[in-house]
Amino acid sequence: MLSQKLKSAGAPLDSARKLRPPVRWVWLAAVLLSGCAVGPLSDARDPLEPLNRSVYQFNDAVDTAVGRPLANAYRSITPVPIRKGISNVFDNLQDAWSFVNNALQLKGRPAIDSLVRLGVNTLLGFGGIFDPATAMNIDKHTRDFGHTLGFWGLAPGPYLVLPLLGPSTLRDTAALAVDLQGDIASSIQHVPTRNSVAFVKALDTREGLLDASTLLEEAALDRYAFTRDSYLQLRRNAIFDGNPPEDIECEEPREKSKETTP
Repeated sequence: MLSQKLKSAGAPLDSARKLRPPVRWVWLAAVLLSGCAVGPLSDARDPLEPLNRSVYQFNDAVDTAVGRPLANAYRSITPVPIRKGISNVFDNLQDAWSFVNNALQLKGRPAIDSLVRLGVNTLLGFGGIFDPATAMNIDKHTRDFGHTLGFWGLAPGPYLVLPLLGPSTLRDTAALAVDLQGDIASSIQHVPTRNSVAFVKALDTREGLLDASTLLEEAALDRYAFTRDSYLQLRRNAIFDGNPPEDIECEEPREKSKETTP
């Protein structure tokens, strides 16, 4: 129930996580070289939990000092129709990349829906400011390249928390390089314009997560574990279209750990 509420509030976070390649690979190398940060009772999916928790605390501090205040100010001073229009524009751009990834996954109906949504909202929605496609009951199927790799059988690898970007996995982090190329806003050649669009996109994303943040604080005793479990569950459900196979591999290490704990 809590993960469903978190999902409805905009929880994970797929669409706003972009790093420039040099920064991303430096971070990834540091993670892979930190294999000693493994606790005996750690979740099998999260072998780097001590390191990830440190990054989580850093991200939380930055968000508390900068991200959340900016998002609250944006919500307070920006009328709802304007905020909705901005969100719609970014969602419309995402539909273009979703079409590509649904096509790569050989999912005909989702690919067609994504393409039709893009055309309808661009033409009838004045560049995506409005969302007539939803009113026409054309379903949205948001997918990125991490989903595509997962669909074709690539395991997620260890759970990671990226600086400033938040929850990820080794597979999804590697996929960011391709997602960056598929992000229409990132392909803007005029640097000041591109940076401004990136800032507005991040602000829009964070504002959309304000309610989820409140839910997280109220519902979770361990916010890190709740965020990790929700992220992994939602990504897995998306890859398997809501019908993931049973997976007991992640549970066995926990049970063994309990048995050996005095």
